[in-house]
Amino acid sequence: MAITLKERFDEQGFVIVPNLIITELRAELEQATENAISKTRSGVWPHRRVVGKQFPPYGNDGPDSWGVQHVMHPELGEPAFAKWYSSKELRGAVEELLACQDENLQMELFNLLINPESHEFALRWHRDDVKTTATDEEEREALEIWNHGNLRFVEIQWNTALYEDSCLFVVPGSHRVPRTDEQRSQSSTPDPPEDPMTMPGVLQVTLHPGDTVFYNNNILHCGKYSEKAKRATLHASMGDTRGGATRARNVLQHGLAWMKEEPFRKTLDKDGQGMLDRLIAMQEGVGHDIGYSQD
Repeated sequence: MAITLKERFDEQGFVIVPNLIITELRAELEQATENAISKTRSGVWPHRRVVGKQFPPYGNDGPDSWGVQHVMHPELGEPAFAKWYSSKELRGAVEELLACQDENLQMELFNLLINPESHEFALRWHRDDVKTTATDEEEREALEIWNHGNLRFVEIQWNTALYEDSCLFVVPGSHRVPRTDEQRSQSSTPDPPEDPMTMPGVLQVTLHPGDTVFYNNNILHCGKYSEKAKRATLHASMGDTRGGATRARNVLQHGLAWMKEEPFRKTLDKDGQGMLDRLIAMQEGVGHDIGYSQD
C-alpha cells in the first residue's frame, strides 16, 4: 500500500508538493515578489529581515536583507500574496496535512525569503518553538505540547520556491524526538554552522521552481543563504484552531496589529477573512501581543 502524503509528513516532519501554484497566478506572484524585493532593497519597504539577525524583532539597521516581512500588508500593494495564501489549492494541501476542515484554518504569517545582495548568511540550527538551551527533558515536554489527543500538529509551515532553492536543511523525524548528544552539541552554539551537512541525519532540501515544502516548525532545521544564487521563496504558516492558543507566542511576536485594521480585511476574499477572524479571536483570547526570543 502506497504511503499517503499525510503519513509521510507525520513521519518525516516535511513533505514536498510540486506545482501547487495555478498557472494564472504564477506570473502575478513572480511580478509581486520582484516588486517587493525592489521596494525592500531600495528602502521604500522597511519591514525586512536583516543579515546578522535570525529572530524578531529584526529592526532595520542591518547591512543587507535576507527576507521581506508582512507581504500581505495593504501598504505594500501586492494583492497576489493574499490570493495565494487563501487559494483553494494551498488550503486544500494544508487541510490534508493537518487533517482539518476549512473552518479550522487560522491565518498566521506570510513573508518572503530572498538572497542577500552582498553577504553570505546562515541561520543556526533551531526549532521554532523550542529553545536551543532546553534540556533533554524540557525538550521532550515541549515537543509533547503539540499532541492534542489524536491531533498531532496544530500548525504547518511552508516554503514555495519561485526559483530553484537549496537553502533549507532539515533532520527528518526530529520533530518527534529530542536531539541526540551530537545534534545537541551542534545546535547549542549561538553561531551558524559552517557546513550544515555535518549535522547527523541532515537532509538538504532542494526545491525546483513551483515546488512547495511543507514542514513542522519543530523539525530541527537551519538555512544557508548565498548572494550568488537568486532566491525568491514564499515563506508562510497557517494554524489549526483546535490547538487553542498554543500558537499565540510564536505568531504574535511578529507585530500583526495591521491585520486587525479594515484596509487589510478589504484585500481578502471570504476564505481569507474567515482565517483572519480566527487569528483575531486567538489574539483577543490571550489578551495582548506576546514577545518571545529564541535566546
